[in-house]
Amino acid sequence: MPELFGFNFGRKKRPEDSPPTAKSFVPPDFDDGATQVASGAFYGSYIDLEGDKKSDTGFINHYRMMILQPEVELAVQDIINEGVVFDEYRTPVKLNMDHYEQSDSIKEKIDAEFKELLSLLDFNNRGIDMFRKWFIDGRLYFHKIVDENNKKKGIIELRPIDPTRIKKIREVKKEKNKDGVEIVKSVNEFYMYDNAPKNKAHTPQFVEKGVKISPDAISYTPSGLFDGSKKMVIGYLHKAIRPLNQLRMIEDSVVIYRISRAPERRVFYVDVGNLPKNKAEQYLKGLMNQYRNKLVYDANTGEIKDDKKHMNMLEDYWLPRREGGRGTEITTLDGGQNLGEMEDVDYFQKKLFRALNVPISRLEADNGFNMGRSAEITRDEIRFFKFIQRLREKFSDLFLDLLKTQLILKNIITSDDWKEIAQNVHFDFASDSYFTELKESEIIKERMEILREVNEYIGKYYSIDWVRKNILKFNETEIKDMDKQISKEKKSGLYQEDQEGEF
Repeated sequence: MPELFGFNFGRKKRPEDSPPTAKSFVPPDFDDGATQVASGAFYGSYIDLEGDKKSDTGFINHYRMMILQPEVELAVQDIINEGVVFDEYRTPVKLNMDHYEQSDSIKEKIDAEFKELLSLLDFNNRGIDMFRKWFIDGRLYFHKIVDENNKKKGIIELRPIDPTRIKKIREVKKEKNKDGVEIVKSVNEFYMYDNAPKNKAHTPQFVEKGVKISPDAISYTPSGLFDGSKKMVIGYLHKAIRPLNQLRMIEDSVVIYRISRAPERRVFYVDVGNLPKNKAEQYLKGLMNQYRNKLVYDANTGEIKDDKKHMNMLEDYWLPRREGGRGTEITTLDGGQNLGEMEDVDYFQKKLFRALNVPISRLEADNGFNMGRSAEITRDEIRFFKFIQRLREKFSDLFLDLLKTQLILKNIITSDDWKEIAQNVHFDFASDSYFTELKESEIIKERMEILREVNEYIGKYYSIDWVRKNILKFNETEIKDMDKQISKEKKSGLYQEDQEGEF
Protein backbone atom coordinates (compact mmCIF):
# COMPACT_ATOMS: atom_id res chain seq x y z
CA MET A 1 0.00 0.00 0.00
CA PRO A 2 1.43 3.37 -0.95
CA GLU A 3 1.69 5.96 1.76
CA LEU A 4 -1.21 8.34 2.31
CA PHE A 5 -1.00 10.88 -0.49
CA GLY A 6 -2.11 14.38 0.39
CA PHE A 7 -2.18 16.47 3.53
CA ASN A 8 -4.01 16.92 6.81
CA PHE A 9 -4.71 20.20 8.55
CA GLY A 10 -5.78 21.18 12.01
CA ARG A 11 -4.05 20.97 15.34
CA LYS A 12 -3.42 17.65 16.97
CA LYS A 13 -5.85 17.09 19.76
CA ARG A 14 -4.82 15.71 23.10
CA PRO A 15 -6.76 12.76 24.45
CA GLU A 16 -8.42 14.98 27.04
CA ASP A 17 -9.56 17.36 24.29
CA SER A 18 -11.29 14.67 22.25
CA PRO A 19 -15.07 14.70 22.56
CA PRO A 20 -16.67 11.64 24.11
CA THR A 21 -17.75 9.08 21.55
CA ALA A 22 -21.30 7.82 21.65
CA LYS A 23 -21.55 4.07 21.27
CA SER A 24 -23.81 2.68 18.58
CA PHE A 25 -24.20 -0.51 16.63
CA VAL A 26 -25.15 1.52 13.51
CA PRO A 27 -22.43 3.32 11.50
CA PRO A 28 -22.93 7.03 10.76
CA ASP A 29 -25.11 7.90 7.79
CA PHE A 30 -23.42 10.06 5.17
CA ASP A 31 -24.90 11.48 1.99
CA ASP A 32 -21.84 11.11 -0.20
CA GLY A 33 -22.18 7.67 -1.80
CA ALA A 34 -18.91 6.41 -0.30
CA THR A 35 -18.15 2.69 -0.35
CA GLN A 36 -18.33 1.41 3.22
CA VAL A 37 -16.05 -1.46 4.19
CA ALA A 38 -14.98 -3.17 7.37
CA SER A 39 -11.71 -2.27 9.00
CA GLY A 40 -8.73 -4.32 7.85
CA ALA A 41 -10.08 -5.14 4.40
CA PHE A 42 -7.57 -2.83 2.75
CA TYR A 43 -4.56 -4.65 3.98
CA GLY A 44 -5.47 -7.91 2.38
CA SER A 45 -4.88 -8.87 -1.22
CA TYR A 46 -7.01 -6.30 -3.04
CA ILE A 47 -9.81 -3.78 -2.77
CA ASP A 48 -12.96 -5.17 -4.27
CA LEU A 49 -14.24 -1.96 -5.85
CA GLU A 50 -14.87 -3.28 -9.31
CA GLY A 51 -18.61 -3.67 -8.88
CA ASP A 52 -19.10 -0.15 -7.53
CA LYS A 53 -16.69 1.25 -10.06
CA LYS A 54 -18.49 -0.36 -12.98
CA SER A 55 -21.81 0.96 -11.70
CA ASP A 56 -20.58 4.52 -11.20
CA THR A 57 -18.63 4.55 -14.46
CA GLY A 58 -21.53 3.00 -16.34
CA PHE A 59 -23.96 5.63 -15.11
CA ILE A 60 -21.57 8.51 -15.81
CA ASN A 61 -20.89 7.28 -19.35
CA HIS A 62 -24.63 6.86 -19.88
CA TYR A 63 -25.27 10.42 -18.73
CA ARG A 64 -22.60 11.69 -21.12
CA MET A 65 -24.24 9.82 -24.00
CA MET A 66 -27.65 11.24 -23.11
CA ILE A 67 -26.40 14.78 -23.49
CA LEU A 68 -25.80 14.05 -27.21
CA GLN A 69 -29.56 13.90 -27.74
CA PRO A 70 -30.93 17.28 -28.88
CA GLU A 71 -33.85 17.37 -26.43
CA VAL A 72 -31.62 16.63 -23.45
CA GLU A 73 -28.96 19.07 -24.63
CA LEU A 74 -31.53 21.84 -24.99
CA ALA A 75 -32.93 21.25 -21.50
CA VAL A 76 -29.50 21.01 -19.86
CA GLN A 77 -28.33 24.14 -21.64
CA ASP A 78 -31.32 26.02 -20.25
CA ILE A 79 -30.52 24.79 -16.74
CA ILE A 80 -26.85 25.74 -17.00
CA ASN A 81 -27.67 29.21 -18.32
CA GLU A 82 -29.97 29.84 -15.37
CA GLY A 83 -27.61 28.29 -12.81
CA VAL A 84 -24.50 30.29 -13.67
CA VAL A 85 -25.03 33.76 -15.13
CA PHE A 86 -22.31 35.92 -16.62
CA ASP A 87 -22.46 39.55 -17.66
CA GLU A 88 -20.07 42.47 -17.87
CA TYR A 89 -21.32 44.14 -14.69
CA ARG A 90 -21.57 41.28 -12.18
CA THR A 91 -19.44 38.38 -11.05
CA PRO A 92 -21.16 34.99 -11.31
CA VAL A 93 -20.96 34.33 -7.54
CA LYS A 94 -20.19 36.46 -4.47
CA LEU A 95 -19.53 35.65 -0.84
CA ASN A 96 -22.26 36.92 1.47
CA MET A 97 -21.19 37.48 5.11
CA ASP A 98 -24.01 39.78 6.24
CA HIS A 99 -24.96 37.39 9.04
CA TYR A 100 -21.39 36.67 10.13
CA GLU A 101 -20.68 38.83 13.18
CA GLN A 102 -16.95 39.48 13.03
CA SER A 103 -14.69 42.44 12.49
CA ASP A 104 -14.47 43.99 9.05
CA SER A 105 -10.80 43.02 8.80
CA ILE A 106 -11.60 39.32 9.20
CA LYS A 107 -14.40 39.59 6.66
CA GLU A 108 -12.10 41.30 4.20
CA LYS A 109 -9.50 38.54 4.57
CA ILE A 110 -12.11 35.83 4.03
CA ASP A 111 -13.52 37.62 0.99
CA ALA A 112 -10.01 38.05 -0.45
CA GLU A 113 -9.30 34.34 -0.06
CA PHE A 114 -12.60 33.48 -1.74
CA LYS A 115 -11.73 35.67 -4.71
CA GLU A 116 -8.34 33.94 -4.92
CA LEU A 117 -10.11 30.56 -5.02
CA LEU A 118 -12.33 31.78 -7.85
CA SER A 119 -9.15 32.79 -9.66
CA LEU A 120 -7.61 29.33 -9.09
CA LEU A 121 -10.77 27.76 -10.48
CA ASP A 122 -10.82 30.31 -13.33
CA PHE A 123 -14.52 30.46 -12.55
CA ASN A 124 -15.19 33.56 -14.60
CA ASN A 125 -14.17 31.65 -17.73
CA ARG A 126 -14.79 28.01 -16.85
CA GLY A 127 -17.69 28.33 -14.42
CA ILE A 128 -20.31 27.22 -16.92
CA ASP A 129 -18.28 24.18 -18.00
CA MET A 130 -17.66 23.29 -14.36
CA PHE A 131 -21.35 23.53 -13.45
CA ARG A 132 -22.24 21.55 -16.57
CA LYS A 133 -19.85 18.69 -15.72
CA TRP A 134 -21.15 18.55 -12.17
CA PHE A 135 -24.78 18.50 -13.34
CA ILE A 136 -24.22 15.80 -15.98
CA ASP A 137 -21.85 13.50 -14.07
CA GLY A 138 -23.57 14.01 -10.73
CA ARG A 139 -20.24 14.62 -8.94
CA LEU A 140 -17.18 16.84 -9.12
CA TYR A 141 -13.64 16.15 -7.86
CA PHE A 142 -10.68 18.48 -7.43
CA HIS A 143 -7.22 17.75 -6.11
CA LYS A 144 -6.15 20.53 -3.75
CA ILE A 145 -2.41 20.91 -4.40
CA VAL A 146 -0.33 22.66 -1.72
CA ASP A 147 3.36 23.34 -1.20
CA GLU A 148 4.51 20.58 1.15
CA ASN A 149 7.38 22.75 2.37
CA ASN A 150 5.19 25.76 3.04
CA LYS A 151 1.54 24.92 3.58
CA LYS A 152 0.82 28.45 4.78
CA LYS A 153 0.75 29.52 1.13
CA GLY A 154 -2.58 27.76 0.94
CA ILE A 155 -3.85 26.06 -2.18
CA ILE A 156 -1.58 26.74 -5.15
CA GLU A 157 -3.49 24.73 -7.75
CA LEU A 158 -6.85 23.04 -8.17
CA ARG A 159 -6.63 20.12 -10.56
CA PRO A 160 -9.84 18.42 -11.78
CA ILE A 161 -10.12 14.63 -11.46
CA ASP A 162 -12.06 12.30 -13.74
CA PRO A 163 -14.92 10.96 -11.56
CA THR A 164 -14.64 7.54 -13.21
CA ARG A 165 -11.17 7.03 -11.71
CA ILE A 166 -11.67 7.95 -8.06
CA LYS A 167 -13.82 6.58 -5.28
CA LYS A 168 -14.43 7.62 -1.69
CA ILE A 169 -13.90 4.87 0.87
CA ARG A 170 -15.25 4.79 4.41
CA GLU A 171 -13.58 2.29 6.72
CA VAL A 172 -15.71 1.35 9.72
CA LYS A 173 -13.98 -0.27 12.67
CA LYS A 174 -16.17 -2.32 14.98
CA GLU A 175 -15.57 -4.25 18.16
CA LYS A 176 -17.76 -6.54 20.23
CA ASN A 177 -18.86 -5.52 23.69
CA LYS A 178 -19.28 -7.82 26.62
CA ASP A 179 -22.71 -8.86 25.32
CA GLY A 180 -21.30 -9.90 21.96
CA VAL A 181 -22.87 -6.97 20.06
CA GLU A 182 -20.71 -5.22 17.46
CA ILE A 183 -20.24 -1.55 18.34
CA VAL A 184 -18.89 1.07 15.95
CA LYS A 185 -15.57 2.24 17.39
CA SER A 186 -14.24 4.58 14.71
CA VAL A 187 -14.78 5.70 11.11
CA ASN A 188 -11.87 6.45 8.79
CA GLU A 189 -12.32 8.08 5.38
CA PHE A 190 -10.01 8.37 2.39
CA TYR A 191 -10.05 8.27 -1.41
CA MET A 192 -8.73 5.64 -3.79
CA TYR A 193 -7.50 6.77 -7.19
CA ASP A 194 -7.11 4.28 -10.03
CA ASN A 195 -3.92 5.23 -11.83
CA ALA A 196 -4.10 2.40 -14.36
CA PRO A 197 -3.89 3.41 -18.05
CA LYS A 198 -7.25 4.33 -19.52
CA ASN A 199 -6.84 1.99 -22.48
CA LYS A 200 -6.19 -0.96 -20.18
CA ALA A 201 -9.02 -3.30 -19.38
CA HIS A 202 -10.19 -2.72 -15.81
CA THR A 203 -9.83 -5.60 -13.45
CA PRO A 204 -10.04 -5.67 -9.64
CA GLN A 205 -7.09 -3.49 -8.77
CA PHE A 206 -4.58 -4.67 -6.20
CA VAL A 207 -3.98 -2.32 -3.34
CA GLU A 208 -0.38 -1.72 -4.43
CA LYS A 209 -1.57 -0.39 -7.79
CA GLY A 210 -3.92 2.25 -6.38
CA VAL A 211 -3.22 5.59 -4.75
CA LYS A 212 -4.60 6.25 -1.30
CA ILE A 213 -5.37 9.93 -0.80
CA SER A 214 -6.12 11.89 2.34
CA PRO A 215 -9.70 13.27 2.46
CA ASP A 216 -8.40 16.79 3.13
CA ALA A 217 -6.56 16.81 -0.20
CA ILE A 218 -9.71 16.14 -2.26
CA SER A 219 -12.68 18.39 -2.83
CA TYR A 220 -15.71 16.21 -3.50
CA THR A 221 -19.08 17.67 -4.45
CA PRO A 222 -21.83 15.08 -5.05
CA SER A 223 -25.20 15.81 -6.59
CA GLY A 224 -27.08 14.96 -3.41
CA LEU A 225 -29.16 12.31 -5.23
CA PHE A 226 -28.77 8.62 -4.45
CA ASP A 227 -30.23 5.31 -5.46
CA GLY A 228 -32.73 3.50 -3.28
CA SER A 229 -30.09 1.90 -1.07
CA LYS A 230 -28.08 5.17 -0.77
CA LYS A 231 -24.97 3.27 -1.82
CA MET A 232 -24.37 5.09 -5.07
CA VAL A 233 -24.56 8.71 -6.21
CA ILE A 234 -26.75 9.32 -9.25
CA GLY A 235 -26.96 12.36 -11.49
CA TYR A 236 -29.86 14.69 -12.22
CA LEU A 237 -30.25 13.04 -15.63
CA HIS A 238 -30.91 9.63 -14.07
CA LYS A 239 -34.69 9.88 -13.99
CA ALA A 240 -34.71 10.91 -17.64
CA ILE A 241 -33.11 7.64 -18.82
CA ARG A 242 -36.38 5.74 -19.22
CA PRO A 243 -38.37 8.59 -20.88
CA LEU A 244 -35.51 9.17 -23.31
CA ASN A 245 -35.34 5.49 -24.28
CA GLN A 246 -39.10 5.38 -24.74
CA LEU A 247 -39.04 8.50 -26.90
CA ARG A 248 -36.32 7.08 -29.12
CA MET A 249 -38.20 3.78 -29.58
CA ILE A 250 -41.42 5.60 -30.43
CA GLU A 251 -39.64 7.83 -32.95
CA ASP A 252 -37.95 4.86 -34.60
CA SER A 253 -41.26 3.02 -34.78
CA VAL A 254 -42.94 6.01 -36.36
CA VAL A 255 -40.21 6.32 -38.98
CA ILE A 256 -40.36 2.63 -39.89
CA TYR A 257 -44.15 2.65 -40.07
CA ARG A 258 -44.29 5.73 -42.29
CA ILE A 259 -41.64 4.48 -44.67
CA SER A 260 -43.30 1.11 -45.04
CA ARG A 261 -46.94 2.29 -45.18
CA ALA A 262 -46.73 5.70 -46.81
CA PRO A 263 -46.71 4.69 -50.53
CA GLU A 264 -49.51 2.98 -52.35
CA ARG A 265 -48.52 -0.44 -53.64
CA ARG A 266 -49.95 -2.63 -56.35
CA VAL A 267 -51.11 -6.20 -56.00
CA PHE A 268 -50.69 -8.38 -59.14
CA TYR A 269 -52.88 -11.48 -59.34
CA VAL A 270 -51.27 -13.59 -62.10
CA ASP A 271 -53.21 -16.43 -63.72
CA VAL A 272 -50.81 -19.43 -63.87
CA GLY A 273 -53.41 -21.86 -65.19
CA ASN A 274 -52.58 -25.53 -64.51
CA LEU A 275 -48.80 -25.10 -64.42
CA PRO A 276 -46.95 -27.17 -61.82
CA LYS A 277 -45.72 -25.41 -58.74
CA ASN A 278 -42.12 -25.03 -59.93
CA LYS A 279 -43.19 -23.86 -63.37
CA ALA A 280 -45.67 -21.44 -61.84
CA GLU A 281 -42.98 -19.91 -59.61
CA GLN A 282 -40.62 -19.52 -62.57
CA TYR A 283 -43.33 -17.89 -64.62
CA LEU A 284 -44.21 -15.49 -61.77
CA LYS A 285 -40.56 -14.50 -61.20
CA GLY A 286 -40.11 -13.88 -64.91
CA LEU A 287 -43.04 -11.49 -64.96
CA MET A 288 -41.72 -9.73 -61.85
CA ASN A 289 -38.30 -9.15 -63.39
CA GLN A 290 -39.83 -8.09 -66.69
CA TYR A 291 -42.21 -5.47 -65.39
CA ARG A 292 -40.46 -4.29 -62.26
CA ASN A 293 -39.09 -0.77 -62.68
CA LYS A 294 -36.76 0.36 -59.93
CA LEU A 295 -35.18 3.68 -60.70
CA VAL A 296 -32.65 4.87 -58.16
CA TYR A 297 -30.69 8.10 -57.83
CA ASP A 298 -26.95 7.92 -57.25
CA ALA A 299 -26.00 10.89 -55.09
CA ASN A 300 -22.29 10.40 -55.76
CA THR A 301 -22.46 10.58 -59.57
CA GLY A 302 -25.81 12.28 -60.11
CA GLU A 303 -27.00 9.44 -62.35
CA ILE A 304 -30.39 7.72 -62.43
CA LYS A 305 -30.12 3.97 -62.83
CA ASP A 306 -32.51 1.08 -63.09
CA ASP A 307 -31.31 -1.12 -60.25
CA LYS A 308 -33.40 -4.28 -60.49
CA LYS A 309 -31.12 -6.62 -58.59
CA HIS A 310 -32.06 -5.25 -55.15
CA MET A 311 -35.27 -5.97 -53.30
CA ASN A 312 -36.75 -3.76 -50.61
CA MET A 313 -39.78 -3.67 -48.37
CA LEU A 314 -41.68 -1.30 -50.68
CA GLU A 315 -41.97 -3.77 -53.59
CA ASP A 316 -45.31 -4.60 -55.13
CA TYR A 317 -47.05 -7.86 -54.28
CA TRP A 318 -47.17 -10.69 -56.88
CA LEU A 319 -49.64 -13.47 -56.15
CA PRO A 320 -50.35 -16.54 -58.35
CA ARG A 321 -53.95 -17.44 -59.19
CA ARG A 322 -55.01 -20.91 -60.39
CA GLU A 323 -57.33 -21.83 -63.20
CA GLY A 324 -60.91 -21.09 -62.40
CA GLY A 325 -60.27 -17.66 -60.95
CA ARG A 326 -60.93 -14.31 -62.43
CA GLY A 327 -57.73 -14.36 -64.43
CA THR A 328 -54.92 -11.81 -64.22
CA GLU A 329 -55.89 -8.78 -62.14
CA ILE A 330 -54.13 -5.67 -60.81
CA THR A 331 -55.42 -3.86 -57.69
CA THR A 332 -54.06 -1.06 -55.50
CA LEU A 333 -53.24 -1.42 -51.80
CA ASP A 334 -53.85 1.87 -49.98
CA GLY A 335 -51.13 3.38 -47.82
CA GLY A 336 -51.31 3.85 -44.08
CA GLN A 337 -53.89 6.21 -42.62
CA ASN A 338 -53.42 9.00 -40.05
CA LEU A 339 -49.70 9.32 -40.82
CA GLY A 340 -49.75 12.94 -39.66
CA GLU A 341 -50.72 12.15 -36.05
CA MET A 342 -47.93 12.69 -33.51
CA GLU A 343 -49.77 12.46 -30.18
CA ASP A 344 -47.70 9.54 -28.92
CA VAL A 345 -44.41 11.26 -29.79
CA ASP A 346 -45.57 14.52 -28.19
CA TYR A 347 -46.59 12.66 -25.05
CA PHE A 348 -43.21 11.03 -24.51
CA GLN A 349 -41.42 14.25 -25.42
CA LYS A 350 -43.31 16.15 -22.73
CA LYS A 351 -42.65 13.31 -20.32
CA LEU A 352 -38.92 13.67 -21.01
CA PHE A 353 -39.06 17.43 -20.41
CA ARG A 354 -40.86 16.91 -17.11
CA ALA A 355 -38.19 14.42 -16.06
CA LEU A 356 -35.56 17.09 -16.76
CA ASN A 357 -37.40 19.63 -14.55
CA VAL A 358 -37.57 22.20 -17.35
CA PRO A 359 -40.88 23.97 -18.12
CA ILE A 360 -42.34 22.65 -21.32
CA SER A 361 -43.14 26.19 -22.44
CA ARG A 362 -39.40 26.94 -22.63
CA LEU A 363 -38.80 24.12 -25.07
CA GLU A 364 -41.72 24.73 -27.40
CA ALA A 365 -40.87 26.83 -30.45
CA ASP A 366 -44.24 28.58 -30.68
CA ASN A 367 -44.04 30.07 -27.18
CA GLY A 368 -42.37 33.44 -26.84
CA PHE A 369 -40.86 35.09 -23.77
CA ASN A 370 -43.43 36.77 -21.53
CA MET A 371 -42.41 40.10 -19.99
CA GLY A 372 -45.73 40.65 -18.23
CA ARG A 373 -46.69 41.01 -14.57
CA SER A 374 -45.77 38.54 -11.91
CA ALA A 375 -49.38 37.31 -11.88
CA GLU A 376 -48.78 35.93 -15.38
CA ILE A 377 -45.86 33.77 -14.28
CA THR A 378 -46.69 30.11 -14.59
CA ARG A 379 -46.39 27.61 -11.78
CA ASP A 380 -43.83 25.68 -13.84
CA GLU A 381 -41.54 28.72 -13.94
CA ILE A 382 -41.70 29.09 -10.17
CA ARG A 383 -40.98 25.40 -9.74
CA PHE A 384 -38.05 25.68 -12.15
CA PHE A 385 -36.66 28.68 -10.26
CA LYS A 386 -36.74 26.73 -6.98
CA PHE A 387 -35.01 23.82 -8.70
CA ILE A 388 -32.21 26.14 -9.84
CA GLN A 389 -31.89 27.48 -6.29
CA ARG A 390 -31.45 23.93 -4.96
CA LEU A 391 -28.79 23.22 -7.58
CA ARG A 392 -26.88 26.37 -6.63
CA GLU A 393 -27.07 25.54 -2.94
CA LYS A 394 -25.71 22.04 -3.52
CA PHE A 395 -23.00 23.26 -5.89
CA SER A 396 -21.93 25.79 -3.24
CA ASP A 397 -20.51 22.89 -1.21
CA LEU A 398 -17.52 23.14 -3.54
CA PHE A 399 -16.85 26.72 -2.46
CA LEU A 400 -17.36 25.88 1.21
CA ASP A 401 -14.86 23.03 1.14
CA LEU A 402 -12.22 25.01 -0.73
CA LEU A 403 -12.70 28.06 1.49
CA LYS A 404 -12.36 25.94 4.61
CA THR A 405 -9.06 24.47 3.42
CA GLN A 406 -7.68 27.83 2.34
CA LEU A 407 -8.52 29.65 5.58
CA ILE A 408 -7.17 26.90 7.82
CA LEU A 409 -3.93 26.46 5.87
CA LYS A 410 -3.25 30.20 6.01
CA ASN A 411 -4.00 30.31 9.76
CA ILE A 412 -6.77 32.84 9.29
CA ILE A 413 -9.16 30.64 11.27
CA THR A 414 -9.08 27.33 13.13
CA SER A 415 -11.10 24.21 12.54
CA ASP A 416 -13.37 25.13 15.44
CA ASP A 417 -13.98 28.60 14.00
CA TRP A 418 -15.09 27.14 10.69
CA LYS A 419 -18.23 25.62 12.23
CA GLU A 420 -19.55 29.10 12.94
CA ILE A 421 -18.47 30.44 9.55
CA ALA A 422 -20.11 27.60 7.63
CA GLN A 423 -23.46 28.40 9.27
CA ASN A 424 -23.34 32.13 8.57
CA VAL A 425 -21.78 32.56 5.14
CA HIS A 426 -23.71 32.16 1.91
CA PHE A 427 -23.00 32.43 -1.78
CA ASP A 428 -25.04 34.78 -3.93
CA PHE A 429 -25.28 33.73 -7.56
CA ALA A 430 -26.05 36.26 -10.23
CA SER A 431 -29.47 35.83 -11.79
CA ASP A 432 -31.13 37.13 -14.92
CA SER A 433 -34.59 35.76 -14.26
CA TYR A 434 -36.90 38.66 -14.96
CA PHE A 435 -39.81 37.08 -13.19
CA THR A 436 -37.81 37.08 -9.94
CA GLU A 437 -37.59 40.87 -9.99
CA LEU A 438 -41.29 41.08 -10.80
CA LYS A 439 -42.16 38.77 -7.94
CA GLU A 440 -40.08 40.69 -5.41
CA SER A 441 -41.47 44.06 -6.51
CA GLU A 442 -45.03 42.76 -6.34
CA ILE A 443 -44.45 41.36 -2.85
CA ILE A 444 -42.98 44.65 -1.58
CA LYS A 445 -45.84 46.58 -3.16
CA GLU A 446 -48.48 44.43 -1.48
CA ARG A 447 -46.75 44.71 1.91
CA MET A 448 -46.54 48.49 1.62
CA GLU A 449 -50.24 48.71 0.83
CA ILE A 450 -51.12 46.63 3.88
CA LEU A 451 -48.73 48.73 5.99
CA ARG A 452 -50.52 51.92 4.95
CA GLU A 453 -53.85 50.36 5.91
CA VAL A 454 -52.74 49.42 9.44
CA ASN A 455 -50.54 52.47 10.05
CA GLU A 456 -53.22 54.31 12.02
CA TYR A 457 -53.73 51.30 14.27
CA ILE A 458 -50.04 50.95 15.25
CA GLY A 459 -49.74 51.69 18.95
CA LYS A 460 -53.45 51.06 19.47
CA TYR A 461 -54.09 47.50 18.31
CA TYR A 462 -50.74 46.48 16.81
CA SER A 463 -47.19 46.95 18.01
CA ILE A 464 -44.29 47.95 15.76
CA ASP A 465 -42.59 44.64 16.46
CA TRP A 466 -45.72 42.74 15.39
CA VAL A 467 -46.00 44.76 12.17
CA ARG A 468 -42.36 44.12 11.34
CA LYS A 469 -42.63 40.38 11.88
CA ASN A 470 -46.08 39.68 10.43
CA ILE A 471 -46.53 42.26 7.68
CA LEU A 472 -42.99 43.11 6.59
CA LYS A 473 -41.84 39.52 7.37
CA PHE A 474 -38.61 40.58 9.11
CA ASN A 475 -36.74 38.11 11.27
CA GLU A 476 -34.88 39.03 14.46
CA THR A 477 -31.55 39.49 12.69
CA GLU A 478 -33.06 41.71 10.01
CA ILE A 479 -34.80 43.83 12.66
CA LYS A 480 -31.53 44.38 14.54
CA ASP A 481 -29.64 45.19 11.35
CA MET A 482 -32.37 47.58 10.23
CA ASP A 483 -32.40 49.40 13.58
CA LYS A 484 -28.61 49.80 13.47
CA GLN A 485 -28.71 51.13 9.93
CA ILE A 486 -31.55 53.57 10.68
CA SER A 487 -29.72 54.85 13.76
CA LYS A 488 -26.52 55.29 11.75
CA GLU A 489 -28.32 57.15 8.97
CA LYS A 490 -30.07 59.44 11.47
CA LYS A 491 -26.75 60.43 13.01
CA SER A 492 -25.29 61.12 9.58
CA GLY A 493 -28.15 63.51 8.81
CA LEU A 494 -29.71 61.57 5.95
CA TYR A 495 -33.20 62.09 7.41
CA GLN A 496 -34.86 65.49 7.83
CA GLU A 497 -36.78 66.06 11.02
CA ASP A 498 -40.33 67.37 10.61
CA GLN A 499 -42.04 69.97 12.80
CA GLU A 500 -43.21 67.44 15.35
CA GLY A 501 -39.73 66.08 15.85
CA GLU A 502 -40.42 62.84 14.05
CA PHE A 503 -38.52 61.35 11.20
